[in-house]
Amino acid sequence: MAISVPIVAVASSLHLIAFVLSVAAERRRSTGRVVPDEYDERTYCQYDSDVSTAYGLSAFAALLVSQAVVTGVTRCLCFGRGISRGVGGGDGGSRGCVVCSFALSWIMFLVAEACLLAGSARNAYHTKYWGHFEARDLTSCTTLRKGVFAAAAAFTLLSMGASLWYYWSHSKTNTGGWQKHRNEGLGMTDHHDKPNSEFESVKI
Repeated sequence: MAISVPIVAVASSLHLIAFVLSVAAERRRSTGRVVPDEYDERTYCQYDSDVSTAYGLSAFAALLVSQAVVTGVTRCLCFGRGISRGVGGGDGGSRGCVVCSFALSWIMFLVAEACLLAGSARNAYHTKYWGHFEARDLTSCTTLRKGVFAAAAAFTLLSMGASLWYYWSHSKTNTGGWQKHRNEGLGMTDHHDKPNSEFESVKI
């Protein structure tokens, strides 16, 4: 299986889109402040826009699609010609490289997705408790801690590198095995054809 430029472009683009959305989600995190109610002496939390949640969920979807594309192309390391039949990368080093990159890509992907999902859910949560203005029992509002979406952005880049490494090593292993056996087949064909040619020349 040769490396496909469109597959690399699609996977990289979706990862970069998820990275940009994660950075945007970090910068637009929902903030809240305690404000007094205009009709009585109670206080409540007033929040700004929840656009960060939409960014986080969009990044989650983009990263999921990218991982699905790479997994589908490589058949999830289960049905690849060179890996399953042992024809690709006759040495154990090539297989080990594929397995390591496969595991690393999934670890980075799952961590990034967990950060995006947890950050989006936490950012959408709003404090609904009403306090009393004189007692001042409501002093702060629940907000998403800084750095969750930033961590998701970092792991998204790591996921992109690991996924491309896995796709490259898997493609190289599969292609190498196929070319090796094709060349062996051609060599055997030439070997069988050679005596026939010699026989024909003697007959003439």
